[in-house]
This record gives sequence, C-alpha cells and structure tokens, in this order.
Amino acid sequence: MFALYITHPQVRIDPLVPVPKWGLSTLGAERARKAAQSEWARRLRRIVSSDETKAIETAEILAEASGARVEIVHGMHENDRSATGFLPPPQFEEAADWFFAHPDESFRGWERAIDAQARIVVAVEAILGRHDPRAPIAFVGHGGVGTLLKCHLAGGPISRSKDQPGGGGNLYAFDLADRRLSCDWTPIEDWRGDLTWTHASG
Repeated sequence: MFALYITHPQVRIDPLVPVPKWGLSTLGAERARKAAQSEWARRLRRIVSSDETKAIETAEILAEASGARVEIVHGMHENDRSATGFLPPPQFEEAADWFFAHPDESFRGWERAIDAQARIVVAVEAILGRHDPRAPIAFVGHGGVGTLLKCHLAGGPISRSKDQPGGGGNLYAFDLADRRLSCDWTPIEDWRGDLTWTHASG
C-alpha cells in the first residue's frame, strides 16, 4: 500500500507575517481542491500535517475527500529559517542552494540540513511504526524537509537535485512495506496513483 509525501501548493507571501503562518493563495487552494477530487485522495485513511498554516490548510482540503481526520505533528515543520527572517525569492534560492550543498553547516543560523533530515525521518518513522500498512497515508508538509526525506528513502546523499520542481504542490509516493520510492515528484492534481507506479531511483 502507498504512502504519500505532499508539499503545500502556492502561498500568500507576506513579509510582515512569520513564514509558518502563511496560508494558501487562491491558486494554491484551487490546486488543493482539484487534487482532492482525485481517486487517491478519496482512498486516504490518514492525513498527517506539519503545524504550519499552509500545510494544515492543504491537509484539511484533502481530508474533505476521504473523511480522514487531520493529525498535526510538530516535528514535520520546514527547516528552521527564522534566523534570517523573510528573504526575497532570489536571495532565498541562493540560500537554499547553499543549505543543500553544505548539509553539515548552518546558513546564517538556519537549522542544518542534516538536523532537519534527522528530524523529519524520526517523525515519519514514528508514525509509520504505529500505522496499519494496509491503509493509505499522506504526510503534508514542505519542500525542503520533503526533499530531505526523499534523499533518505532513496538511500543517497542530501542534494538539491532531488528537490521538487515548480515551487510547491507536488507529491512523491513510497511503498509502506519496504519504504521504496514508487514515483518521483508529480504535481498533486496530475498523479493517478497505482496506474502510474514504477519504482523510482530517487
């Protein structure tokens, strides 16, 4: 049976609001609602979200399709970037490149990539350790830690080359039995579940 890691789609960027409190934009909410119409969304039996607003809003929209309750897990939050505060997109992309390229070091006080990876892996494994492997489950969170988890599942080094395309609203799947990646990043409204599964190299 499948597990999904889902990243929130587009958000309302507001430099005056702490990043964890950003919500979905109109486009982001529309994409989440379209994904909720998919067969895979109706099959979900558990939906686990980080405690950031944009992830919770995404999870709640998906939960309407299946009736699953949204569970909030604090250890699933995005890598802690509070030391620098808001960075405009060009500066943020440069910082993110550095973050992935130097996983053992901190970018200007950011949480290190190796620490964020350890945190998300522990959070996901703790949930799956008590989870019925016959029940489809979705983890709803963020691109940075989602990529770090994907690197772990693929058994490879931390690398931004494994990052999601397009800036949000993507998913990848992995098998609950052996934790093998079953598909690479795919837009949430495009994934068709079992019909497109081929084991991915990561």
